[in-house]
Amino acid sequence: MITSAANPQIKRIMQLQKKSRARMEQGAFVTEGIKMFEESKAGGYLMKAYVSESFYEEKQQEDPDYFDVFPYEIVSDRVLKEASDTLTPQGIMAVVKKPVYDLKTIITAPDANLLLLEDIRDPGNLGTILRTAEGAGVTGIILSKSSVDMYNPKVIRSTMGAIYRMPFIYAEVFKDVLIQIKKNNISVYASYLNAGQTYDEVNYQDKCAILIGNEANGLSSETASMSDQYIKIPMEGNVESLNAAVAAAILMYEVYHQRRKKAFIPVPPF
Repeated sequence: MITSAANPQIKRIMQLQKKSRARMEQGAFVTEGIKMFEESKAGGYLMKAYVSESFYEEKQQEDPDYFDVFPYEIVSDRVLKEASDTLTPQGIMAVVKKPVYDLKTIITAPDANLLLLEDIRDPGNLGTILRTAEGAGVTGIILSKSSVDMYNPKVIRSTMGAIYRMPFIYAEVFKDVLIQIKKNNISVYASYLNAGQTYDEVNYQDKCAILIGNEANGLSSETASMSDQYIKIPMEGNVESLNAAVAAAILMYEVYHQRRKKAFIPVPPF
């Protein structure tokens, strides 16, 4: 049993929790909690689990064979709490392999329904966007290099497991990727305040991509200018803008609504 935070394995966990560079170099990240652990195990991403002594004893009583099918270490409750990024750890953490996706696969999908994120900085927003994207049938997400790290512990928790299922990549040069997207006949719609058509007046039934910008400043003018059309979400009262995750959800579900509607158009009888 590991009883010291100075243990090399615990030091590695702490490093992966805190440093994006460590996650990048090792191709791994840390998850916490039973749900995220089970998802990583089911998806084949689990490298090693770390369980608190009390969690281990509890699970042994429920199912003596529970720990026989994956690599794990037992850790004292105190040390696991010290390594955790949460105030109330659930007793299990895991080092997990990063999923790997590629740009070509994402942008050549025959039914491409993409979300393009420029300079999203809030971890909670990004995690919520990823989770919502899965629910709304988005086929891939492309982020600018300046966006928050997808494997930040707060992002991971907010995704509720969507991190294992939603394809995404970071673009080294965002505008170059936009050019490639348009070459693949994907129409790009920029969410742009005070400009363009209302979002629900646009047809998204063909291949498309929605552009969402930074929480405070929105899209850069250069990025917005590369879109095919500006769209806006109408608002009442004195509200100046919506939270980035909320705005993304509204737009993603409009695309989803239109595509579902198209898919269920009844065929007239002969």
